[in-house]
Amino acid sequence: MTDELPPFLADLNAALGHGFDLLATAVRLRTAPMHTPVVSTIARDGRPRARVVVLRAFDRERRQLRFHTDIRSDKFDELHADPRIALAFYDAAQKIQLRIEGRATLHQDDHIADAAWASSQPISKLCYAVEPGPGRGITARDDFFLPRDRSDSETGRAHFSAVIATIEEFDFLWLGAAGNRRAVYRFVDQQSDARWVVP
Repeated sequence: MTDELPPFLADLNAALGHGFDLLATAVRLRTAPMHTPVVSTIARDGRPRARVVVLRAFDRERRQLRFHTDIRSDKFDELHADPRIALAFYDAAQKIQLRIEGRATLHQDDHIADAAWASSQPISKLCYAVEPGPGRGITARDDFFLPRDRSDSETGRAHFSAVIATIEEFDFLWLGAAGNRRAVYRFVDQQSDARWVVP
């Protein structure tokens, strides 16, 4: 076993910085491995629910992530009832897994939602114009309406919500030949705690 470790494992601050850099890159590059994390919520019956979303923004200073959802979706309903949220990211090339736990806020009719909607591509906006809403039962495979003309993209605004997830726990795991390394960071009430843990 080699003792060589990447520079971002030099200390806890470096590992956190590298993890945050990966999230920032995932927002900028659609091809980045962490661009589409798995988001988990809690259903009203207590079951965990997971699905893939697109990471739209990351605010390093506020430790906040943003993605979008349809207000008619189960995801929106679940976060409205219980704001606890978890996200999982993986970069196979770097062999890094990031796990995040936190709380979500939903934004439909405020400046956050307006800015998020304005920055969305017309093709993305069309998804919110689907009828009936996501997850609704239909009698046949194609028994729903999704506008194809980008000029109709604004019709979905009424169904759009931005979701802001504030990080409360950040779990950084590196898988390597020199032995796996893992660090956990907790952020609560302006206080932070960081420590290495057994992978």
